[in-house]
Amino acid sequence: MIFKSKNKGLLIASILTIILYFFFAYKLERTEFSHILLLYISLFIAFYFILKHGDKNIKILTGLAILFRLIFLFATPNLSQDFYRFIWDGRMLLNCLNPYLSLPETFINLQQVPIPQAAEIYAGMGELNGSHYTNYPPLNQLCFLIAALFANKSILGSVIVLRLIIILADIGIIYFGKKILEKLNLPIHYIFLYALNPFIIIELTGNLHFEPVMLFFLIWSIYLLLNNRLILAGILFACSISVKLIPLLFLPLFYQWFIKRPLDSSRDKKVMSVRDCHIERSRNTKTNKLLKLLLFYIIIIGTTILFFLPFYNEELLNNYMNSVGLWFRNFEFNASLYYLFREIGYLFRGYNEIATIGKIIPVLTILFLGFITFFRKNTHPKELITALLFGLSFYYFTTTTMHPWYLATLILLCVFTKYRFPIVWSVVIILSYQSYANLPWKENLWVISLEYLILYGYLIFEIIKKNKPVLVK
Repeated sequence: MIFKSKNKGLLIASILTIILYFFFAYKLERTEFSHILLLYISLFIAFYFILKHGDKNIKILTGLAILFRLIFLFATPNLSQDFYRFIWDGRMLLNCLNPYLSLPETFINLQQVPIPQAAEIYAGMGELNGSHYTNYPPLNQLCFLIAALFANKSILGSVIVLRLIIILADIGIIYFGKKILEKLNLPIHYIFLYALNPFIIIELTGNLHFEPVMLFFLIWSIYLLLNNRLILAGILFACSISVKLIPLLFLPLFYQWFIKRPLDSSRDKKVMSVRDCHIERSRNTKTNKLLKLLLFYIIIIGTTILFFLPFYNEELLNNYMNSVGLWFRNFEFNASLYYLFREIGYLFRGYNEIATIGKIIPVLTILFLGFITFFRKNTHPKELITALLFGLSFYYFTTTTMHPWYLATLILLCVFTKYRFPIVWSVVIILSYQSYANLPWKENLWVISLEYLILYGYLIFEIIKKNKPVLVK
């Protein structure tokens, strides 16, 4: 067993973590913020001691990462209702109904029963979720369908299947994460900053958010790209987009990787013959590099379109874009800079400017991504991943809605860089759950301000401590 370790510190921290996760999974309600906060902080203290006393033993740490996730296997998520919509969509697909073309509330209002346990599932997801078209991409829908195939008449059975998919994805992340760390000459135990992070285990495995599946394809794609396997990397990147759309933001950032990367960035000059060098130079003219970049984009876009084709209908694009657009035009939660912009709007206009600000934020994100695409050096693997980290961070700093589970991508990316501010964010983001302690739920802006004060304070500290420019080199 993994606990046959002579290290008492690791043993005690591991046993304590098991007990804490059990209480978190089976004994908590979302409204019990004080209990959530106490357990959460305790889990991070135990997390620290596990990493400290784990002796960098990859087998033990991997075993613990899997064990902690399995504690949640039979638990119904208690911090999120989204999984009910996952189950609804999966069972719609199983009954040959397109989930992109109908609203759950329509069936309920007409007293129709398109799927087993329809009324119970609709009640679980809530009126807000049930009144909007699904915004989960095709490969995410495939995961929901798999759950329906194995558990079409049991909500708990569907939860178990969905959770096993997420756990398997996290195992894949550990595998390819270690390979990338080896390639970057970084300690491979860094991957456990993600794999053993209590935030990751609770929000993803516990609450059934599918970021691990998206990140599994993303990290596999990056690994292949670092090994110059362009075509398969592009296909897997499209798979990542087809689980969650967020990797679309990364596409511009690959420009310098293809166009400006040094000739021998992936090969050793000393072992290349003169003929090999000549062939390599001919393959790496600016035109050929541009063609490779275009091929990479075409593969990604083409594969993503192919995934959507089985669902295609004239209404699909309109329904899907309206659903995605809601996150910019209507929803507000745990925002950072947006809340400052909103208060300025109240001051000068006297009302909420989300409709206007929501349109400006994507423009700002595009401009920022363009800046780091062309003016920041992104030709080395560490530089590229750092660009991905800060590009997505900017989007999250300005977004109108920052649900906790969005943070998972930043946590994984930071593992391969010199920055750790996403780890700090993973600790303080639990403060956003204070809003659910109120019925009806309401955010306390002082609590949100504390979250971001700590985050930005540490980010500035890291930038100053490194004594190197973050965005421009």
